[in-house]
Formats: sequence, structure tokens, C-alpha cells
Amino acid sequence: MSNLVVHFEIHGSDPARLADYYGRLLGWSFQQFGDMPYWSIDTGEEAGRQGGVGHGINGGLTQRQGPRPEAGSPVNGANIVVAVDDVDGLHARGLELGGTDALAPADMPGVGRIAYLNDPDGNVFGLISPVMSDGTTAMGS
Repeated sequence: MSNLVVHFEIHGSDPARLADYYGRLLGWSFQQFGDMPYWSIDTGEEAGRQGGVGHGINGGLTQRQGPRPEAGSPVNGANIVVAVDDVDGLHARGLELGGTDALAPADMPGVGRIAYLNDPDGNVFGLISPVMSDGTTAMGS
């Protein structure tokens, strides 16, 4: 076994609201498991495929079992970072859809363009692209 990350989960006080947010922002689709408060997340056609760097993973959305994170609180657990084509555009769209800014878009030398948002339930997630603001490519160049 190679110890690869193969699944992620997002916890939400209002899972339907988060499914709508991520669906509209990133195009993810959600399928509830029967009557359980759990939804599988399909992040796209390349997700879950074995045998290649850069293939994404799928995840799950579940009912939060406690209070949502307070605004400004530090990350309590792991967060996800999503590879996107347009960090600035998706960051702005995430704010329009009800998210809040955790880290404004910025270039990270040797890495690319990054930004972090809080979803409507306070979960932090990142956006990343190898393309810097000046159009040069940082990762994989």
C-alpha cells in the first residue's frame, strides 16, 4: 500500500447548503446515501482514477456533530486544496456564493497562485494553480 490520500470529508451544519455551494462553485455533484446524513462527492471525471499524478479524489459530505468553526479560529483538522485554472476568478465566485476570505489570492514562488476561502459553514479550503499572476508557470515547469 502506498499511503495515498484516497478520500476526503467535509462536515457541515447544513449539508444541503454546502452541496449547493460546492456544486455551484466547483461543479461537484452530490449523492445522498439512503436516509443517512452522508453524501458522496464526485469531483469530476478524472477523480478516483489510479495510476497517475494529478488525478483528483472524491469525497464525502456529512452532518457536523458539533458547533461550526468560529470566524477567525485556526484550522482544527485537515483542509483540502483544489487544483483550478483560475484562482482569482473562483475566489471571487466563492465570495459571491456566500464564502468568506481566509487568504486572498497571492503568488507563492516556486508553487503557483493560491487562495483560501471559508465555505458558508466555516470550513477552510484552498485553491491552487501553477500559473502565477504574471502568466508564468511555477510548478511542473
